[in-house]
Amino acid sequence: KLLPSLKTKRPQDLVLVIGTGVSAAVAPQVPALKSWTGLIQALLDAANDFDLLEEEENKRFQKSLQEDKNLVHVAHDLIQKLSPRTSNVRSTFFKDCLYEVFDDLESKMDNVGKHLLQSVLKLMENGTLVLTTNFDNLVEIYGAHQGTQLESLDLTDEKKVLEWAQEKRRLSVLHIHGVYTNPSGIVLHPLGYQNVLRNTEVMREIQKLYETKAFVFLGCGRTVEDTTFQSLFLEAVRNKSDLEHFMLVRRDDVDEFKKLRENMLDKGIKVISYGEDYFDLPEYLERLTNTICAPGRQASNVDNILKNGPFTLNSKGQRMETDDEIKLGR
Repeated sequence: KLLPSLKTKRPQDLVLVIGTGVSAAVAPQVPALKSWTGLIQALLDAANDFDLLEEEENKRFQKSLQEDKNLVHVAHDLIQKLSPRTSNVRSTFFKDCLYEVFDDLESKMDNVGKHLLQSVLKLMENGTLVLTTNFDNLVEIYGAHQGTQLESLDLTDEKKVLEWAQEKRRLSVLHIHGVYTNPSGIVLHPLGYQNVLRNTEVMREIQKLYETKAFVFLGCGRTVEDTTFQSLFLEAVRNKSDLEHFMLVRRDDVDEFKKLRENMLDKGIKVISYGEDYFDLPEYLERLTNTICAPGRQASNVDNILKNGPFTLNSKGQRMETDDEIKLGR
């Protein structure tokens, strides 16, 4: 069932946070979209195909993958190895590696994934802001296919990011780690983000969203632990438990689900099950979207009660009744 405190929100009250789980559902045949391990392995394969790594370098990265070290740092090290920040001539091929990994995504989207993105696009068109930790541009591709031009933003464009945070660019997707079409904007850890985003006004506007909007985490198992996400939203926000955000997850393991729910509550996040199977997500999100975006719909009495308490809702009526009683001498 749809949670009353979520389904009574308006589209413009929400910020949709799209994680790896969404991309994996939209294009399940692309291993790079499923996990950090898949992405790093795909980049390594591309780098080796283009003869960009020495044998020892490749072995070192493969060993790090197998040992399951901090994969964000492994990805950062690999990108540093191939990125334009080095003086090595091989660095100019980093963009080629990215394009090789994310080549022809449109043809790899399946129908279940399109069903999911249909709801995302409808929410955006009705005022919901969207940000993602993903490097791909699947949401933008789907939008273009439906005749809606969506813009990809990353943290390097401070002016546009500020406008996005001020709700002046609702049809833009903010990629907080960057998007593969702009390699120079890719950010994987706090040091990287600090080098990119130095404007305190922009930072404050972004952080204000977490205090004033309801974030809905979709396919975001570990996004809250993501260092860039924490730097942008969590570290500067006090009294997190007073906030009301939502995380939609699959309820496959009851004990793990309960544990996650308990852990997230002190961060102001309500964990909600969309079902026991990944295929339940598109249908759940569609029902939620249709409810939230219903024509002429306003925040219901339930939403007002949840926000203000039962005695605030009809305070005017209660005062009128009291006045009448006074006039009647009661």
